[in-house]
Amino acid sequence: MNHDPDMVSDAERKMQFLYALRSKGVTDKTVLEAMEAIDRGPFIRGLFAGRAYEDMPLPIACGQTISQPSVVGLMTQALQITPRDKVLEIGTGSGYQAAILSKLARRVYTIDRHRRLVQEARTVFEALDLNNITAITADGSFGLPEQAPFDRIIVTAAAEDPPGPLLAQLKEGGIMVLPVGQSDAVQHLIRVRKTADGLEYDEMRAVRFVPLLEGLGKDT
Repeated sequence: MNHDPDMVSDAERKMQFLYALRSKGVTDKTVLEAMEAIDRGPFIRGLFAGRAYEDMPLPIACGQTISQPSVVGLMTQALQITPRDKVLEIGTGSGYQAAILSKLARRVYTIDRHRRLVQEARTVFEALDLNNITAITADGSFGLPEQAPFDRIIVTAAAEDPPGPLLAQLKEGGIMVLPVGQSDAVQHLIRVRKTADGLEYDEMRAVRFVPLLEGLGKDT
């Protein structure tokens, strides 16, 4: 019988991780399976690498953060992704959210204004053999018109209102999930559904995200 303590702790850690997700409201089976399949560890470097499995946001390069797993799970769950969907993510960051989306969608396009983050995320995607993600350095507030329309759009930075260009690139019947708010202190996660009659909004929960900024990062 194998009593390797590292193997036991890895299994226990994964169990605790999934339990924490469920306790915060992430109950969709396919989302939980995707989050079990994608290890958060490779997306966090340096001082905070040892805290990869805690349900908390952590700092990454370029003054950005990697969202806490429960928020990633809730946003992913709210998108209601199907295997045929083409998804646009605004704010690649570490690449963790895009990697989870890639397990659920047909194709994922992810944009970040920081070239360094995009390059580092691409490296992890390649290492994990995630071939259905295209990572692009660009101003995400304009979306990606050349690949529009999208079935699903997720924004991982807060704007005062859902950006018009992104709403225009959302397919009829599509869903967009994003944080909105005028300050760091007051932000809400909302889900927007695009119907034949217009837009329907659902408010989900209070959150805190970095702001959605126009232009490219200084490192580009």
